Amino acid sequence: MSIWRSPHTLEELNGTAVGTMAGHLGIVFSEIGGDFIRATMPVDHRTRQPYGLLHGGASVVLAETLGSTGAVMCVDKAGFQCVGQEINANHVRSARRGQVTGTARPVHLGGRSHVWAIEIVNDEQALVCISRMTVAIIKVGALK
Repeated sequence: MSIWRSPHTLEELNGTAVGTMAGHLGIVFSEIGGDFIRATMPVDHRTRQPYGLLHGGASVVLAETLGSTGAVMCVDKAGFQCVGQEINANHVRSARRGQVTGTARPVHLGGRSHVWAIEIVNDEQALVCISRMTVAIIKVGALK
């Protein structure tokens, strides 16, 4: 059973990245399952910090991109918008090359808020970062 109320294709999601932070960092949506969404991000000059490691902020951008996109696909877009309210991240392993893959799954899908868990792994499937994001669900037009 799918959780998506406003599903998108991978092509549609990747098209929205043009001209955004996700596009700048090379984030590519790669899979949509019945209860998860997945994307990859390169570990390269755009996403490394000065020591040559994946920048923690880049991991958070990947996590927020996934959590926000998942939330948007779980609401009726005609009536509601989704905005990030809180995000945290634990960086448990460094990455220096290749790519990382993030997978977001909902922990809670409520009428006013969602909570998403995002796991980011390296090419060897070892956990690099685990993040949790709270998304506020607001009525269309409430953002001014």
